[in-house]
Amino acid sequence: MTEHENRPTTGPDRAAGNADAEVAHTQEPHKETGEDQNRKEAQGNGAQTNTGAEASGVPEAAIPELVIISGMSGAGRSTAAKCLEDLGWFVVDNLPPALIPTMVELGARSQGNVARIAVVVDVRGRRFFDNLRESLADLDTRGVTRRIVFLESSDDALVRRFESVRRPHPLQGDGRIVDGIVAERELLRELRGDADLVIDTSSLNVHELRAKMDAQFAGEEEPELRATVMSFGYKYGLPVDADLVVDCRFLPNPHWVPELRPFTGLNDEVAAYVFNQPGAKEFLDRYAELLQLIATGYRREGKRYVTIAVGCTGGKHRSVAMSEKLAARLAAEGVETVVVHRDMGRE
Repeated sequence: MTEHENRPTTGPDRAAGNADAEVAHTQEPHKETGEDQNRKEAQGNGAQTNTGAEASGVPEAAIPELVIISGMSGAGRSTAAKCLEDLGWFVVDNLPPALIPTMVELGARSQGNVARIAVVVDVRGRRFFDNLRESLADLDTRGVTRRIVFLESSDDALVRRFESVRRPHPLQGDGRIVDGIVAERELLRELRGDADLVIDTSSLNVHELRAKMDAQFAGEEEPELRATVMSFGYKYGLPVDADLVVDCRFLPNPHWVPELRPFTGLNDEVAAYVFNQPGAKEFLDRYAELLQLIATGYRREGKRYVTIAVGCTGGKHRSVAMSEKLAARLAAEGVETVVVHRDMGRE
């Protein structure tokens, strides 16, 4: 499945001007000034210039929603960020706190392409923390809607996690892991108090943490599952990214029907030949039903993507026809589905 990255893009330079002067009312007829001329030129180039928020550098109508993820090292910041990314957020990992306002401004200039930004902040020193405080104050003056998510865990749980991966705590220096944990907890104490959401991951596994993030940010809708249905030929090898594999070689091969051989499974006559074979329709019905059961479990466990590989000998006839029908069934059940024919045309 191809994923499209939302890239912040910069728009035309905004027109300079005093916001108060723009909204002031006088009894005298308005006379055009150099400032007015600049604003007209900017508007002609697509710039927006008529609100105080825009004069500060962030177009009001396009200000992205912002979530700042921070917390204890080893408490699950990366998992929380990945969850938001799967929910469609634009995620930036380890962004220096001083650059957060710049990131928001770039998102605001993206013409709606970046509506929600999540920033993972790793505060490992007093200077970084001071920069974060300044950035938060700047965002407040711009009217940016922001939330701080703080991940924490008990000392025992954090020690176990660091020991399990055999890595030192980033703040322990020449001391013990627990020394680094104590230092970091003290450094983040004030930020934790300012957090909008605190999640204690001491007793949570990855799936449970994702469920908590979904509950906060996915809304009332069930988490979306996206499926890629990929036809392939066994003689070219199994797809390395397949979660599920379907073998269609139990069906007669249209390759041995001379009038069908030149065509692919996208051809109506080839598809009709495949699904008129005994067991073909029954297999499609039962496997589609099985996939609905699997999809429910995937959503419950927080899995967002699934690749279903459908194979035949050459990946040209049977697997292509079956993939098309299976994808249509999934789409009809509300699963966002993409069809890829990996080996079609290789012969």
